[in-house]
Amino acid sequence: MQTKVTPINSYPKYWAECYGTAPFLPTTRKEMDALGWDSCDIILVTGDAYVDHPSFGMAIIGRLLESQGFRVGIIAQPKWDNKDAFMSLGKPNLFFGVTAGNMDSMINRYTADRKLRHDDAYTPNNEGGKRPDRAVLVYSQRCREAYKDVPIVLGGIEASLRRLAHYDYWSDKVRRSVLMDAKADILLFGNAERALVEVAHSLANGQSLEEMQFIAGTAVMMRELPAGYKEIDSSRIEKPGRAMPMPNPYATEENCASNKQEQAAEPAPQVVHVQPSRHDSNTTAVRLPSYEKLRNDRILYAHASRVMHLETNPHSARALIQKHGDRELWINKPPIPLTTEEMDFVFGLPFARVPHPSYGKAKIPAYDMIKTSVNIMRGCFGGCSFCSITEHEGRIIQNRSHESIINELEEIRDKVPGFTGTISDLGGPTANMYRLGCSDPKAEANCRRPACIYPDICKKLNTDHKHTIDLYRKARQVKGIKKIMIASGVRYDLAIESPEYIRELVTHHVGGYLKIAPEHTEKGTLDLMMKPGMSKYYRFKELFEQYNREAGKKQYLIPYFISAHPGSTDDDMLNLALWLKENDFQCDQVQNFYPSPMCNATAMYHSETNPLKRVKYKKREDLFVAKGERQRRLHKALLRYHDPLNWPLIREALIGMGKKHLIGDKPSCLVPHEGSDAEMTPAQRRGSGRHGAKRFATKHPNQPDIRNDGKRQAGKPNGKRKPNQGSNSGYQANGNGNGNNGNGKRKPTGNKAGDRAQQGGQRGTGQGKPSNGKPSTGGRGKPQNRSGNKPNRSRARA
Repeated sequence: MQTKVTPINSYPKYWAECYGTAPFLPTTRKEMDALGWDSCDIILVTGDAYVDHPSFGMAIIGRLLESQGFRVGIIAQPKWDNKDAFMSLGKPNLFFGVTAGNMDSMINRYTADRKLRHDDAYTPNNEGGKRPDRAVLVYSQRCREAYKDVPIVLGGIEASLRRLAHYDYWSDKVRRSVLMDAKADILLFGNAERALVEVAHSLANGQSLEEMQFIAGTAVMMRELPAGYKEIDSSRIEKPGRAMPMPNPYATEENCASNKQEQAAEPAPQVVHVQPSRHDSNTTAVRLPSYEKLRNDRILYAHASRVMHLETNPHSARALIQKHGDRELWINKPPIPLTTEEMDFVFGLPFARVPHPSYGKAKIPAYDMIKTSVNIMRGCFGGCSFCSITEHEGRIIQNRSHESIINELEEIRDKVPGFTGTISDLGGPTANMYRLGCSDPKAEANCRRPACIYPDICKKLNTDHKHTIDLYRKARQVKGIKKIMIASGVRYDLAIESPEYIRELVTHHVGGYLKIAPEHTEKGTLDLMMKPGMSKYYRFKELFEQYNREAGKKQYLIPYFISAHPGSTDDDMLNLALWLKENDFQCDQVQNFYPSPMCNATAMYHSETNPLKRVKYKKREDLFVAKGERQRRLHKALLRYHDPLNWPLIREALIGMGKKHLIGDKPSCLVPHEGSDAEMTPAQRRGSGRHGAKRFATKHPNQPDIRNDGKRQAGKPNGKRKPNQGSNSGYQANGNGNGNNGNGKRKPTGNKAGDRAQQGGQRGTGQGKPSNGKPSTGGRGKPQNRSGNKPNRSRARA
């Protein structure tokens, strides 16, 4: 049953609406004075530079609260060694809103090998070190020191994906909920507009925090459980064959038909199905294992992860309870997705669409990356195990209307300085999930499947790309728009269901390269990733090449792959490397799997077992997990088999694997015999030239260099990276991109400033991107480090 909610634009305005709209939300007392403000009602603290653009979470949240009649100030990237910077705007009347920014601060600051980054795409001049590690904790502490009686509300991707006890890759241990460690009052997770508006108006109306404990999309700490709730105990791993008084917490194997007659007449062939719960989600809560149990029991952690992932449907999920010491962590059901009208309202707010004037001429890479891109949707029903977008944004797609998107294109044309007529992206966590979703509202309201397209596409999923095709055609007709690129990753297993979409894409919207993500070639690893087999990649490639020939174009696919994913053995990585060599792919800038909080693959990494199946202590499915610097280096090296610097490590591994026949000069060999190292040039040895800063992100030996506008360009290779798009979460309540899956650096999506990574989005990995084509003449390659840094498109990677 669909839950009724109050539209976010229907609340009575707070009194400060009389001040009108600020050109920029104030960041200093001088700016407040110019607006006639004596104080702020709400102060937002963020780890990102303040860019008043709908791809940046703080801008969306700030403008949304402003539209409700609140006076909102922003403290961006404050000095955190003392409380002074947190007092610069005075005491807020209602609350501090705290976020690390469009990316998790640890992913932003450290590579997948735990090495320090020296850049930050969300900071002026790409300067690193402008936000602390675990920024949510540090900022919350300073806010409490500044004004101890002011409520603290947490949001953003870092808080959202750390709302439960979670495995922390950087300390290699299970940590408590960030709400507990930050000593904050309430945490908002997911796309937070709905919860935030309700919290703000409730506080403004004089309600206490104790009266706001059951708002969807929030988490709070309690001394004792509320009355009137039935508790389902999933704090222990159930023994096989045990008679269970409650529904099996693992149950996902019923048919999702609307009624028994339909189920009997037309059984669905999928392996993973859904059943309506026998328990009312409004009066039932599921108890997870306590933090104290999880920190010492990795198998129990996998069980807890599995149970949590089954409670993500906003219409039927139940509240989660987890004990932390003598207190209870209470996590309400996920927020109800925004309607199209609400999405249009949010993206129609009066954004200046440029960085705050205080930054002067300083370049903010994340902004430069997404200033001419448009976020058309949120969410992802792909369910990839390495990506945190589903846990953050949900699997129900939230769509904008064509009219709203066209209006934003016209606004970009009229307001963005130096606009040349090229739109860099129309997308989201994925390029082609716009207006796709379940065709049966009853099934959707009860579905507990983690993915709608794995292991096969659900029969109830609408895969008609008509709305996306129509949008592309309308967008091309906007006066002043010369070219529209699709930079978000295309979910090719969906695209092949609509060949007309592939034709439209290839004919009009590919600028030479098109990103897709097979992720691996081996079925065992792909099953753990919850990704389709290679047959669908080959089918897409066939259609892509067919429509290129019909259009008279030479364009190339750029497939992404993950190294060191849990379950991927040395043999699996070797087979992937041989496939790359056979297909003449050479990947540069490869990054290993990055275990970001909350995603299924991180539970695999920590537990070394498979949480996608029933978890057992005995007779369980143990997974091989590449851990340790040498093992992870080897997997990364195999994807870069062509680099002479990797040959010694690969030779040693091949000999140890009994694969010495793959060393030599034959076409079937992966690397040459020892002694061929002498053929390295001085530039190769020092890592410069094509093997260093000026190399392509990925390349095919015979591939031309192609600029963003699709024209070939000779000379002047450029090694600049696209900033990561992290996931839009919590305060970044809107995400676009390909997944931040929570790792690496990506193009901003936050709304496009957070990408499936953190997409994702948070996608916990970084990938190299191979591509196929003709001889290279130099030119501009734009390497992307696939992990959580596309400023928020959230995969977030789809």
